[in-house]
Amino acid sequence: MKRLFIRLFVLTFAFALTISVNVHAEEKAKNVDLVTSARSAVLIERDTGTILYEKNAHEKLPPASMTKIMTMLLIMEAIDKGELTFNEKVRTSEYAASMGGSQIFLEPGEEMTVDELLRGIAIGSGNDASVAMAERIAGSEEAFVDMMNKKAKELGLKDTSFKNATGLPAQGHYSTAYDMAMMARELLKYDKITKYTGKYEDYLRENTDKKFWLVNTNRLVKFYPGVDGLKTGFTNEAKYCLTATAKKDGMRVIAVIFGAPTSKERNAQITKMLDYAFSQYKTHPVYKRNAVITNVKVSKGKRKEVELVTAEPISVLTKKGASVDQIKKIIKVKENVKAPIRRGDELGTLILKQDGKELLKRPLVAKENVAEASWWDLFKRTLQSFTKSA
Repeated sequence: MKRLFIRLFVLTFAFALTISVNVHAEEKAKNVDLVTSARSAVLIERDTGTILYEKNAHEKLPPASMTKIMTMLLIMEAIDKGELTFNEKVRTSEYAASMGGSQIFLEPGEEMTVDELLRGIAIGSGNDASVAMAERIAGSEEAFVDMMNKKAKELGLKDTSFKNATGLPAQGHYSTAYDMAMMARELLKYDKITKYTGKYEDYLRENTDKKFWLVNTNRLVKFYPGVDGLKTGFTNEAKYCLTATAKKDGMRVIAVIFGAPTSKERNAQITKMLDYAFSQYKTHPVYKRNAVITNVKVSKGKRKEVELVTAEPISVLTKKGASVDQIKKIIKVKENVKAPIRRGDELGTLILKQDGKELLKRPLVAKENVAEASWWDLFKRTLQSFTKSA
């Protein structure tokens, strides 16, 4: 096992004192009743993942079109890896065009850009658009579903099983409020996604005689300040579902509802959870996503070292009126790192502590690729080193 270097710093914030924030958050959640008519619910703060409220959060239920949160996550990952671009055109198969339920009425052979299809998924909840993208990324919806389930396991989600990319009713297709919140949390690492999920209306096929009006199925995008996503869901079995996210005063929260009897009650209970979060808690940002924290030496690489960055936003959560002081930052970096290195490889860990208690632990990842050096590169490097020492 590779050894770790440990670097210790102290971050001093211009705030007063707080104590074990996450414990207090979860204790408080037991004393409030925010959701009465839905089957399950959860409310979390995005940066820390702290649960602020929950009700049957681990009950396995049909997620309906909230399934598309995972579909969008895999799309954004493919774009981030350079395997896909927003401008690439995707051809619609007969199978994708045959999808029932909510759709953008793709025709077999029709081409749309990834940007357009993503709008069709995020705003219009298009099942046909979801399958078209699934086929583009994995070759078939079946192979894409394997990717969805693999990603769920990678995220540590034990109570989720996908059978399709759309959320259409299928035996053995289920998730939980908690798992859905974790998927949403992962999706929100990609800042551009809310430019899609946060739009109330848009158009596809503009400047044609088949212009198609998209209206967001998540009405809170228009009626609750700060809401910019993420995905609704409805089937007769699932009832009314919603995974919502909102940002206010630097704090982003995620609220999930499964099985509300009406869309009105679903939206009202999501609103109640959001109001509770913003009135009771405050996020103190420490680092943004992709902030450079340190670097690590790379053996036999084209470059001698690589910068390590945060994989997600780093914050400390407190109750309103409380704050933080004397936070210790511990950086653990892997030793004997050898090329090749891929962007996003986990090469270190950032730990925040206060009064000896661990507040959070987050991975540090490589900022960019480092290719393996050729024998000629290594020869020149050795020669330069010899010349300098002569």
